[in-house]
Amino acid sequence: MNSDKQQQAPETTDYKDHYSDSGFWQKLKCYAKDAGSELVEKALLLYYAAQQEGVPAWARATIIASLGYFITPLDAIVDLTPVVGYSDDLGVLALAVATVAAHINDRVRAQAKEKVAQWFGSDVDVNNTVQDRKI
Repeated sequence: MNSDKQQQAPETTDYKDHYSDSGFWQKLKCYAKDAGSELVEKALLLYYAAQQEGVPAWARATIIASLGYFITPLDAIVDLTPVVGYSDDLGVLALAVATVAAHINDRVRAQAKEKVAQWFGSDVDVNNTVQDRKI
């Protein structure tokens, strides 16, 4: 068994098969406003971090699994449930961001910040969000 598989939590294998780039962007485009800027920001931080060269396999697996969880509509709390539907997704994404924080650099933060500003406009204070703080 290689070291990447040993470091990977068992839960990550449950959702990594649900991830695809097209599924990720489709989910964000359809549900960004419902999910909210905080969740979208975390998802984008993870997405852009996974695109960086040099990200270790364990970190990429963590990212892909957490984004797979986000994409899956039938998770711990169904995403279509009013008010609380995305709370479990936010928790999973926040944990993943904390876990791979060393691989979220200034370029990744800038990319996420730009996309959040495009989608949520000036109504969102993107200067007071996680991408501007050192994680």
